[in-house]
Amino acid sequence: MSGMEMEALHSNEEEGQLTLEGVRSYMVSHYDRPLTIDQLSRLAGLSPNYFGEAFRKAFGQNVMEYLTAIRMGHAKQLIRDTNLYVREVASRVGYSDEYYFSRKFKKEVGVSPSVYSKQAWRRVAVWTTSSLGNLLALGKLPVAAPIDPKWTPYYYGLYREDIQVHLDCAENVKEADNLALIQHAKADVLITDKALSSQGSELVAASGVKLLNVSRTDWRSQLREMARVLGRRQEGERWIADYESRLAEVKETITAEAGSERFVTLRLFDEQLFLYSNPGIRDVLYTDLALGGVPEQREVVNMPMTIEQLCELNPERLMLIICPNAETRMYWLKLQHESRWRSLKAVQNGQVYILPSNPWFEYSAIAVRRMLEEAHVMLTGNNPSPLPVLVHGAAKLVTL
Repeated sequence: MSGMEMEALHSNEEEGQLTLEGVRSYMVSHYDRPLTIDQLSRLAGLSPNYFGEAFRKAFGQNVMEYLTAIRMGHAKQLIRDTNLYVREVASRVGYSDEYYFSRKFKKEVGVSPSVYSKQAWRRVAVWTTSSLGNLLALGKLPVAAPIDPKWTPYYYGLYREDIQVHLDCAENVKEADNLALIQHAKADVLITDKALSSQGSELVAASGVKLLNVSRTDWRSQLREMARVLGRRQEGERWIADYESRLAEVKETITAEAGSERFVTLRLFDEQLFLYSNPGIRDVLYTDLALGGVPEQREVVNMPMTIEQLCELNPERLMLIICPNAETRMYWLKLQHESRWRSLKAVQNGQVYILPSNPWFEYSAIAVRRMLEEAHVMLTGNNPSPLPVLVHGAAKLVTL
């Protein structure tokens, strides 16, 4: 972008003229009016050609493409959330001719307004891995989701060819970049259990995508809430019933194997031990399986612990999550040769288990089922479960 274009984008409004950002905001607020490039360029005090080029470079779309996207976003909302006739929707988003609007809508959205009104909840995108795990448990594929060979290897291995748009999973990814991908996927609904920024929520609304925030409660409640909104209550209840049935079987065999033995779950980070329990560990190990842990692990906890304190507990079984950074790995190598560590019952009996971050850091219907199966294998060595088919959804997955 040239210096003059940067000045047009960011300079203060003078003599009644708007910056490019000001014109963009004007379009967002006045999309229902018959706007033209000539009108908008006059607001910026620029020639139509220069204004059009500067706008495209600043916002990645030409002026009329941007205006059309705003109008179609609001049209999708009106069709999805109201009982307005097509001509009323067209009028409210800036089109005087309902037939031209219908043709434009079909070109941009892929289906006619009448068809969209019947399918408005079918193209679902998810914002987080947990939301992906819950949606797949309901037997439905998203059109966009955060999948990556490094960050979500389980989902990437199974669904990389089926999910159309892959959101960036990196921690430093820009929110706007993933939202642009969701818009490109033509999603109708975006499901998340992590709040978007206020600007992100505005972008979602402007693109006509319904934002569904699933409250961060227990996974069963999350699954039921999602199932209710998507009309998949039967699938949700079936998944929960299957989990409860399998839980009863696994609990019986683990109880026979471990009895009243004490379990402790630790997290190693740098040169520090932590008594650790996240929502999945809490639910699967210390609530559902009712393993004999310490009281603190029946809640979410990440509490520093010394080797002396661990020796006082002296558990029969240890489960470890080892952070992958170099300092932690070096500490883990040294710890295994430490006399106090080697004196622990769990170490002497060969009952130390390493928990991988996948699935033990995820909290969803699929993740907790995978944790249940992994716990069963670790603690008994038996695996009669029909993994992986049941875990990633026995119901037929549906996508459009």
